[in-house]
Amino acid sequence: MTRITKAVIPAAGLGTRFLPATKAMPKEMLPVVDKPAIQYVVEEAVAAGLDDILMIVGRNKNALANHFDRVTELEETLEAKGDDAKLQRVVEVSHLADVHFVRQGDPRGLGHAVSRARKHVGRESFAVLLGDDLIDARDPLLTRMLDEHAARDATIVALLEVDPDQIHLYGAAEVEPTDDPDVVRVTGLVEKPAKEHAPSNYAVIGRYILKPEVFDVLERTPPGKGGEIQLTDALMEMAGDVEGTGGVYGVVFRGRRYDTGDKLDYIKAVIQLAGDRDDLGPDLIAWLAGYVASRGA
Repeated sequence: MTRITKAVIPAAGLGTRFLPATKAMPKEMLPVVDKPAIQYVVEEAVAAGLDDILMIVGRNKNALANHFDRVTELEETLEAKGDDAKLQRVVEVSHLADVHFVRQGDPRGLGHAVSRARKHVGRESFAVLLGDDLIDARDPLLTRMLDEHAARDATIVALLEVDPDQIHLYGAAEVEPTDDPDVVRVTGLVEKPAKEHAPSNYAVIGRYILKPEVFDVLERTPPGKGGEIQLTDALMEMAGDVEGTGGVYGVVFRGRRYDTGDKLDYIKAVIQLAGDRDDLGPDLIAWLAGYVASRGA
């Protein structure tokens, strides 16, 4: 099987939950410690061998392209100052991967955004990474998903066991066990079900390895929940091994994940990632301990 090298990152959302911060700045550029959230996602893709990145963007997303482009004036200024550490970090960003951009046009849902990648992807399998989910680099997920795709020749989704009271925030998977406790066969999917209607507490999180047949399925997928074309609906059809696609399997992720799509979870992500750093962690944790004590918690 041909090695997968292409990753698609949908980044056309308006980021309304973070207004007014995202009025003029893409939500993907919100800093998580000292890097924008989108950079973590690209670095994750590259670490898994995916160095051909297509971002699906909307209006007012020029900052994304600028971030992954060279800024010669900045590089020259840092070089003149002898600030080699910062210069290296700036240069590394522009050499991470081949980053391409295409407009989504009308915001018609995640399924529609993925379908816009068809010409770039062609007849190859590819990865989809959602920018709101940051996966800790110490707990690789994509590599395992790529391995399962190669072994099973099937579409692979990432699953996370969540509190049943939270399942309404996710796509929920109906599953059957396999001979591997960390891999299940997905037999059905429901987008954001009520707790009492959820087939399980396995939530689909923002990592997918998709076979190219998904484009044909998306083309005939009608608008679903919210009047949008849902990727979940297309995957539900593919789970039945439609057109010999090999079905859909889920890799159960048990590592560290940070949700930057919610304000409180975003703040938690910044604190957790900063707390784990040698240069920031000790002082931050000491300060937090004092702050919590002063609040009487």
